[in-house]
Amino acid sequence: MSQQSFVNAKQGIEAHANGSSDSFRSTKRFYDDANFPKGFKRCGDFTSKEADLLEQHGQAMKNLSDGTQLPCNVDEDQFVQVLQGKMAPSTPMELLWAKYCRLAKGKPFYAVVGTIHTPASPKVEIEFDDVEDDSTDTDESE
Repeated sequence: MSQQSFVNAKQGIEAHANGSSDSFRSTKRFYDDANFPKGFKRCGDFTSKEADLLEQHGQAMKNLSDGTQLPCNVDEDQFVQVLQGKMAPSTPMELLWAKYCRLAKGKPFYAVVGTIHTPASPKVEIEFDDVEDDSTDTDESE
């Protein structure tokens, strides 16, 4: 496959996935090293296509969810409405962001039966009274 046909195919996939080619534009790639230190492709939770879409458009989706970017078209406006809980996710980008948010919260921790996992309690400081050295006590008693 030639380089030009690869670029055209990639643009077609983006346009199909987003509904239009102007949706979710960002100049930066999106990485979440805190939750996915191996990357989206190697973590095993996302397909290759989902990982590519997250890397390319995740920064714009993150900005829309944070409110640092305003929606500029119908797709992004619908995405914001889904984030606000007014609509259920229906487009591939909305479903992908919902999946990312669910996985970024962390996987549930299941303990072995019978173990108790209590939150860390504040440290208790024990104060010791000043005790004289034992050698001085024996000298005085003689």
